[in-house]
Amino acid sequence: MGRFYFSLIIAKFLYFILKLTRISSGTSVIGMIVLKICPDFLKYCNKYIDIKINVTGTNGKTTTSGLIAHLLECSGKSVINNSMGANMLTGVVNALAVQLNPFKSVDFSVIESDEAYLSKIYDNFDADYLVVTNLFRDQLDRYGELATTKKLIQDGIDKKPEITLLLNADDPLVASFAGKKKIYYGIENVYYADESLKAQSATEEIFNCVCGKPLMYEKKFFAQQGHYYCDCGYKRPEPKYKADVMLYKDYSILTINGKSFEVPIKGLFNAYNALAAISLCLEAGVEDIENYLASFKVAFGRSEVKYLGGKRTLIQLIKNPIGANEVLKTVDLDSNILIIINDNYADGRDVSWLWDADFGLLKGSKNQIVVSGLRANDMALRLKYADIKEIKIIPDIDEAIEYMKHAEGNEITILPTYTALLKINKNKNLKGQK
Repeated sequence: MGRFYFSLIIAKFLYFILKLTRISSGTSVIGMIVLKICPDFLKYCNKYIDIKINVTGTNGKTTTSGLIAHLLECSGKSVINNSMGANMLTGVVNALAVQLNPFKSVDFSVIESDEAYLSKIYDNFDADYLVVTNLFRDQLDRYGELATTKKLIQDGIDKKPEITLLLNADDPLVASFAGKKKIYYGIENVYYADESLKAQSATEEIFNCVCGKPLMYEKKFFAQQGHYYCDCGYKRPEPKYKADVMLYKDYSILTINGKSFEVPIKGLFNAYNALAAISLCLEAGVEDIENYLASFKVAFGRSEVKYLGGKRTLIQLIKNPIGANEVLKTVDLDSNILIIINDNYADGRDVSWLWDADFGLLKGSKNQIVVSGLRANDMALRLKYADIKEIKIIPDIDEAIEYMKHAEGNEITILPTYTALLKINKNKNLKGQK
């Protein structure tokens, strides 16, 4: 225990220094040092946290875990959450080390976990609930195909046989996870307040049933998500938490089991994230959820609004084809658009996903599209093949942001990959909400 307490002291001291000097955001470096001092750090954390929730999946982890944490905190519960989205082992340890008080127990931990690191986290960390959002093709250089990603998560589940799984019934891969206790959530119907919001993507995902035949769909919402079935008898499981979704330009209304919730974030993909979060909180007995949603602030880069030179700037992370397509459907084509593509390890070295994402959805852009980042030229080429004529390449990210600051119009959309998001988050020209 001596090493554990010492590592906590060091973590809190380093966090203070990093915050004071702004040398680093400190989302993982502290975790690396803590594990050097106390390799069994996570094991010692267990007794200080009453209920442990993890969130994993390809897309939506940060928004879903952040919303769960927000709703729990609003209900009066104490919560530890890796809100900055650092979800590998060092990032998880980092969040716990900085936030844990060894003299006081915490009601909940809400930890988003990278799919490849869930099993490693569960080697030492206990688990009560695991929320799985979706499984899409993502970072092929790290994960390989979806079967590999699914196995990584299943390996983690197998280490915690008593865990309660909260699974997306509309995703056939997620719905098929094995576990003793499974609870499903899913969307019944999607409605649009304005037909212009119903953008179509050319990209489709085709999945086979376990019997080998292609799945058929009564309803398909996006990618492989929908109401699927097969002649062999396999079909979408019945959700405990069912939602009808009405999509508006900047928000959505979810009617879950007859009760309405207004969610202040845009897009069908975020409606799924909100459904997962609300379902978990309903399961945990949280009341008055509808009154807490309005004050929810998205994590940085996930439909986050900032201001650049007085212009409203919407920042939306993109990192794989399906997630990018859902973001691209929501882009205001009258805004000035900046796309920033990096290929660092955390982004995924393989940028072939750019060719699977439907950037043709930007074809009606009113203004020139600016591309930046380490793979700015690749992005420009992709836009050229999407028949987009007006493209400007500014590889340096800070220079690109400065250029956008002086663009005509009052609206900017920035679409960055993960490490590009970390970079722009440090840019002093981007200010918080007014």
